[in-house]
Amino acid sequence: MVADTGRAAPRRSYPAGARHWATSLAVAGAAAAATTALAQATGQFHWWAGFVLTPGALIAACGGPLLARGGGRAFTGYVVACLGALVFADGALLMAGVMGRGWPALVMLPCLAVAGTYLWRPDDPLARGLHRTVALLAVAGALVGATLQLIRAGLYEPGPFHWWGAFVLLAGVVVAGNAAELARHRMPYRLQAVTLLVGPAVVAALLGVRMLRGW
Repeated sequence: MVADTGRAAPRRSYPAGARHWATSLAVAGAAAAATTALAQATGQFHWWAGFVLTPGALIAACGGPLLARGGGRAFTGYVVACLGALVFADGALLMAGVMGRGWPALVMLPCLAVAGTYLWRPDDPLARGLHRTVALLAVAGALVGATLQLIRAGLYEPGPFHWWGAFVLLAGVVVAGNAAELARHRMPYRLQAVTLLVGPAVVAALLGVRMLRGW
């Protein structure tokens, strides 16, 4: 019996970058196909919106590989993916013919994108505190968009209640809370940073209370 000394053919290995691109493009294609099918099911299909939807999907797909690599490029990938998602959402609303009812989504999505940048927190306490303030204000902005969506969908009727004043008050509370957090850290320019935040926080809180009272 003769032993087989031949070596097995090596498997072809694909670079990680190519796999990331393939996955990202596949997800973008599936999202575009699913959105198109749903828009056709509504009976108000606008085919020309594909010229907005498709570029948005491709832009978002370009951010996927950068996100997957991590490191310093991940933030760039996040920004690119968010920009693509905004264009895609715009195209989806136009394609389904629901822009009149769904436009608050274009308020929520940018705010959520800004809030998501908190994943990349700076090491410096001052920069981190200011970044946290912006991120939390973006969350408040997303809540404004969600409230507008409920109103447009007929699920919430504010009546005489001046609901926007509550969000102005919330913004003041958010800024004041972050000012208190900054005050705990021993760092240069702490007093100046806290003063810079407390002033607008007090003004926003007073305006919010005034708006809620029917100003």
